[in-house]
Amino acid sequence: MTETLPPVGVDFFDVERLVLAEAKAPPLSRSDEAARDRVWDEAVQANAALFDGPVVACRGLEWVGPRTVRLSWVRVTYRHYALRRVPGATALPSLFVNVVQPTDDGRVLAARMSPSTAAPGRWQLPGGSVEPPQVGKVLDEPGLAGQAARELVEELGIGVAPEMLRLWAVTRGENGSVGLTYLAPALPEASVRTAFAVAAAAERAQGREPELDDITLVRSPDELGDLTGPHADYLAPIIRRYSVGR
Repeated sequence: MTETLPPVGVDFFDVERLVLAEAKAPPLSRSDEAARDRVWDEAVQANAALFDGPVVACRGLEWVGPRTVRLSWVRVTYRHYALRRVPGATALPSLFVNVVQPTDDGRVLAARMSPSTAAPGRWQLPGGSVEPPQVGKVLDEPGLAGQAARELVEELGIGVAPEMLRLWAVTRGENGSVGLTYLAPALPEASVRTAFAVAAAAERAQGREPELDDITLVRSPDELGDLTGPHADYLAPIIRRYSVGR
């Protein structure tokens, strides 16, 4: 017997296994489709860095066994989320992976998004939207861990094998967005800061703005109050859980 997960805003922990199944997106009326495209075009005019690439949205999320969650997903592009600004329309929740990168003294890395991103100035964990597999391929948990590892090396310059990342939490928050949080092995602070500095310098050398423009290390959610700017809604609960349980 399945059990639907609790309402938006609740954090889910102790998930050890994901069962993934591709589904079809709900039909969209012509008027909602036109309004979505109009909102997206306006957003691109305001921020030319926005990219309408392929991503995965969450169609459903439910418990199917002890510490086992079934996640139904669909293929969309970033413009799908413009539906959030269309009155009466419903956008599927986004699906993303992120990584808790601790240091060996018990702190956790928080990163700030660059001004050109879709969430300028926001403090969050390193990570990004889940990308769909190629047609004919499947989306599975090892593949998700691989995407999380790729985000870690692209954004922070930290290379870690996907099998070294452990699925550690599943969260649901703003707009119903679903986050798959992985825990990385702890590293010395100097290694983390050096890797980030090298990765950011390499991006700027190519004429690109890094996706993250600053990092910090925090020991408890209380320290987030010292960070100027918005915070991802999952950040404080994730740091709280790491600080008390790990």
